[in-house]
Order: sequence, then C-alpha cells, then structure tokens
Amino acid sequence: MIVKTRAIVINSIKYQDKSLIVKCLTLSDGVKSYFIRDAFSNSKKSNKKTAYFQPLSLLEVEAKHNNKSALNHFSSIKPIVYQSLTSDIVKSSLAIFLSEILNAALKEEGKNEDLYLFLETALLWLDEHDKIANFHLITLLELTKFLGFYPRISNERFFELTEGVFSDFQTKTSLNQDDSELVKLLLNLRVHSSENPFNNSQRRRLLEILIEFYSYHIDNFKKPNSLEIFREVFS
Repeated sequence: MIVKTRAIVINSIKYQDKSLIVKCLTLSDGVKSYFIRDAFSNSKKSNKKTAYFQPLSLLEVEAKHNNKSALNHFSSIKPIVYQSLTSDIVKSSLAIFLSEILNAALKEEGKNEDLYLFLETALLWLDEHDKIANFHLITLLELTKFLGFYPRISNERFFELTEGVFSDFQTKTSLNQDDSELVKLLLNLRVHSSENPFNNSQRRRLLEILIEFYSYHIDNFKKPNSLEIFREVFS
C-alpha cells in the first residue's frame, strides 16, 4: 500500500556496507522501519539522502507499507528544513538525546496521531526558540502521557517512582521531599512559559529523576549513550 505521510526520524543504523535501516514515527501508521539500499554509495545523491535521516529530522514521504514485512520502502522523501536545530550544538545534542529516549520507548504499536503531533509541535517550537533550558525536562514529562505513566499530582509529600503518584509515606522507591517538590514544580511548567524556577543543579537532578522514572515503566529501558555528553552541554 502506498502512503503519503509526515514522519519523524527516530533512529538509523547502517546495514552491511552501503545500506541503511531507518526507524520513523509516522503520522499515518505510527512507528515504521524503512530499508534504504545503497544509502552510502559515493554519489552526491546518496550523500544528500543520508543527511535526511539525522536524529529527529522531519520528513514528508511517500512510502510503500508492507504489512507482511518488518521493513518498508520509501518512494519519495522531502525534508522539512529546520532553521537552527541541526546547526545549533545545544539543540542538536538535545535531538540526539531525545531520539535515544524515543528509540527505547516507542514500539511498533500502530497509529498514534496525538503522539506524532505532540512531538512535531515540540520540535518546531525548539527550532524557533532560544530559551530552551527546560525543554528536555518538559518534553520527557509530557511524553509519559502518551506512554501511559504520567504522574498524578496531589498534595502528598513524597513522589513514588514505581506508581507515579504522591504519597505521605516514603518507601524505598520514593523520592525525598525536596526532590518531590522539584517534580511538582515541573508538573506545573509549560514549554512556552517564561518562568524558569530551576538552577543548573536542579535541572540535572530532575533529568536523573526522569531517567529513573522511565526505567521503572519501560521494559528493558537503557540510559541513553549520549546522556553524559548531554549533561556536559547543558551544564
């Protein structure tokens, strides 16, 4: 079946010497994987094509979706060109980090239009704005709405990581009261807000908390390889 859709590149891996397998989140069909033959040949056309598949690139594609195979094929590809995301070192580092999170979190479970539109809107916002210190934290938290474990906010003191709820009783998997208050502040923050309630140390701690939170709720979740580099860029 031939499908025209928008797509976000989640991950790409080299296959043998010249080919590429690309994992995308599509608007039409959710997560799909594509095989690009001879992506690494020496032609200018091939070199240009591989540039389309950088982490979190936005594409307009026409593709052949084959329900009998795990791999699909592009018929045509048109990139949606970013203004700054690929050239700004902080933003591009952020894109690599988020793409690793998405690669671990997103499974091939069919169409999820709301998730796609959330991510596309977030990426376009990131591309167009400079005050992005809390973008990754807000995005990781908001993403849990679509993954099924968004925290339930309440007035209790301790955030329980395994259940995603606040409680008046601290357990081995609960945050302390100070860290729990950071989570509450984050829950009330929006990406377009001019408010910036966190210092660098608090942002680093919140990132640690969110990674731990994901590890409790996603099977076989691995910390992103880019995490340490990302911490350095945002320090």
